[in-house]
Amino acid sequence: MRRRYQNGSLVRAGGNWIARWRKDGRPQKRILGKVCEMTRSEAQAELAEITTPLNEARINGCVTFGEFFERDYLTLFRRRWKMSTIRTNEGRLRPHLLPVLGGRPLTSIRRQDLQDLLDEKARSLSYSVVNHLRWDLKQIFELAVSEGHLERNPAVFLFTPREAARPQTRRMTWEQVRLMFSVLELRESAISALALIAGMRPGEIFALEWQHVQDDHITVRQRIYQGIIDSPKTHNSIRDVAISDGIRELLEQWRHVCSTPNGWVFASENPESPLNRDNCLRRNIRPRLQAVSLGWVDFQVMRRTHSSLMRELDVDPKLVADQLGHTVDVNLNVYSRTSVKPRQDALHSFEQRLNVPSGSDSRDSSGGSKSLI
Repeated sequence: MRRRYQNGSLVRAGGNWIARWRKDGRPQKRILGKVCEMTRSEAQAELAEITTPLNEARINGCVTFGEFFERDYLTLFRRRWKMSTIRTNEGRLRPHLLPVLGGRPLTSIRRQDLQDLLDEKARSLSYSVVNHLRWDLKQIFELAVSEGHLERNPAVFLFTPREAARPQTRRMTWEQVRLMFSVLELRESAISALALIAGMRPGEIFALEWQHVQDDHITVRQRIYQGIIDSPKTHNSIRDVAISDGIRELLEQWRHVCSTPNGWVFASENPESPLNRDNCLRRNIRPRLQAVSLGWVDFQVMRRTHSSLMRELDVDPKLVADQLGHTVDVNLNVYSRTSVKPRQDALHSFEQRLNVPSGSDSRDSSGGSKSLI
């Protein structure tokens, strides 16, 4: 492939020197300084500092990170990703990786460069985003190795910095769940029951049509993401979600009073479109929950609560995973958390099995403590 050498261009506009050039096939521009404070020669020298590394990479036949990202990585993975995944991944990769690495030849990027990048991002981004970037870099450079651009993957041993902020992943107790349902209106109770009791994702709930609702289950065949009706998130997400008698009664009551008994289960003011998830949470659910000190609850909290409370009931993890539409590993290691009470009960059972005496019985006649075993 013939690589184009570029000098860039320099223009005066609004009293400033404006540099223009192309990087990764895309036009770029930057204000270099004021005309009254910088000569044309000084501005051209700064422009040369920008274009020289790009031209050297082309002259040496080295593919830059940005070129490889656009031409190879995205071309391949766009065919694999769902539209929602494309938006999410590109929205993360473009602003966080290309400005730093885009103009650099792949062969010039070292492991320390990438770790420094993650360390810098950890100062302002959440643990989840930085961890995704670490995984993205590993995948991008794995492809570069497989395509013959590199001999080794510099991203293999990257780690997510401890400094990255980890959000608090809260779950509700049985008492908080009862309190939540006691303050919600009919429609919001039905929505919340599908999220918390049935364990459905919000995108699945707000994409429901009445034709999907059966006597004992709901067929999940679509979801809504950023206003677009799409297929479910993963293959496991295409499923039949069991519903309880209470959920069925809530849905029957809602169908009797709603304006779209044959269309969307939860329609917006325009019957032709579904209700917006964020608007529903912000306008209808959260104000009532804030009044009872549950303003921190959202749909993700409800879904995690479903998994955790089902675990407290000793429900088979495979059953819960199938209901939620993901794997057993995700259900146990990501969504489920055990409360202190069942763990305390487990410790009591452990001690009882060891025949450990309690209270004053745990001391021998000399007043010393007995060994547990």
